[in-house]
Amino acid sequence: MPMLEVNNLKKVYTTRFGGSSVQALTNVSFTVEQGEYVAIMGESGSGKTTLLNILATLDKPSSGSVLLNGQDLAAIRERDAAAFRRDNLGFVFQDFNLLDTFSVRDNIFLPLVLSGKKYDEMSRRLQPIAQKLGIADILGKFPYEISGGQKQRTAVARALITGPQLILADEPTGALDSKATDQLLRLFGSINGEGQTILMVTHSVKAASHAKRVLFIKDGQVFHQLYRAQLSESEMFGRISDALTVLQRGGDDRA
Repeated sequence: MPMLEVNNLKKVYTTRFGGSSVQALTNVSFTVEQGEYVAIMGESGSGKTTLLNILATLDKPSSGSVLLNGQDLAAIRERDAAAFRRDNLGFVFQDFNLLDTFSVRDNIFLPLVLSGKKYDEMSRRLQPIAQKLGIADILGKFPYEISGGQKQRTAVARALITGPQLILADEPTGALDSKATDQLLRLFGSINGEGQTILMVTHSVKAASHAKRVLFIKDGQVFHQLYRAQLSESEMFGRISDALTVLQRGGDDRA
């Protein structure tokens, strides 16, 4: 059974007084296996953000279902949603979402603190992650004292420390320079190589070319997908660029 099953997902937003409606997702279906690294691409307004919000249990579909290891996300009660996200999902955002009044260490510890974990256990979990991500020497610093790349690696550490089933990354390279982007993408590849499942929404062809599979969203539905298989990053970059060209033309061809 796939880790993540998205079945015939539809999302319609209605204005406050019901005068008009916008269909953000039409009929989205796909699956993600344990250990996959999947990128989702599409133009602004294609439904990517809506899809990500539903996967993150921040929104519910109008119809269809999302199952994470067999659990229907729409069936999770609102009062239980925060705990579910904390225990099962790791988040990496474009703008890092770090608390400036917390040290790097305390930002990473935050989801464990909210789960009631003891300090010794938190420290034990942190050390190998901090070493792997190259942030062991900045744990006592504050977000305003470190670089963008270090902030994003801190966010990745925070996402990993709970041992999530799935990492959801929303434009994770969007605020990074080219060097920090390369470092982060190498880390994502390494983390995925150890078995972590990653689903990344991105506009970056470079970022997507590191994934094992790319889904293209157009007009609220999956338009096309590419598997990396034995392709090099540069070859995958070219395939993705070709697919995006077709997407932007609005044709019916499949790249």
